[in-house]
Amino acid sequence: MPSTSTGTRRRRAVPRLSAAALAAVLALSGCAGGTEIESGGEEDRFISGDGSATVFETGEREAAPDVSGTTFEGDDLALSDYQGQILVLNVWASWCGPCRAEQPVLDEVHTEYGDLGVDFLGVNIKDNETAARSYTDNKGVLYPSLHDQPGEIPQAFRETVPPRAIPSTLVLDPNGDIAARVIGPTTYGQLTELLDPLVVEFDLGDPEERPRVSEEDGDYGAEDSEGTDETGDEGADEDDG
Repeated sequence: MPSTSTGTRRRRAVPRLSAAALAAVLALSGCAGGTEIESGGEEDRFISGDGSATVFETGEREAAPDVSGTTFEGDDLALSDYQGQILVLNVWASWCGPCRAEQPVLDEVHTEYGDLGVDFLGVNIKDNETAARSYTDNKGVLYPSLHDQPGEIPQAFRETVPPRAIPSTLVLDPNGDIAARVIGPTTYGQLTELLDPLVVEFDLGDPEERPRVSEEDGDYGAEDSEGTDETGDEGADEDDG
């Protein structure tokens, strides 16, 4: 059965939202705490989140929609391009403080799991393209991101397992099915615990033998992880591209 954890809690399923609830959560034109987000200081208006993870066991996983988009480099990518690999799909924005805090986690895990059939793809939403490009360049992010200013990609997941906050992370198995979701910033320990069973399940290698970027736990993001921003928030400039 799917399990939800900050520790580990169990529940039967991720509930499907009504049309009205989906409109409120995923229309990407809403507000945080009743206050519409403007294009400055968005990181100061986060909705509280707990970074909980939901895990879907084999046989309970739903297929991810085959969304596609264009990267900052101008390449067209679709989720189907990652068939046969485990994919970490991270929803982020350059103005999001918790996104910045979790970036070292994503970079570290991306480096350590690259030889274990794990790849990463970012989805940049509600963001100014120039600011987002600057973010990835300055942070030295090694994996691509799709620029999705309107937030259409999260909306495409509304009938499956929607990413409901910024940041959010979905983990897709090599069949393209959704194996896990994190609402809020993830940590090194949490993300590796989600990936290790999938690496073993699909016989992609031994995660215990992976190279370690750091001998420390790598539990980055704790300082700024107390808040997440709803994907319903409008908080970014209009796309300048």
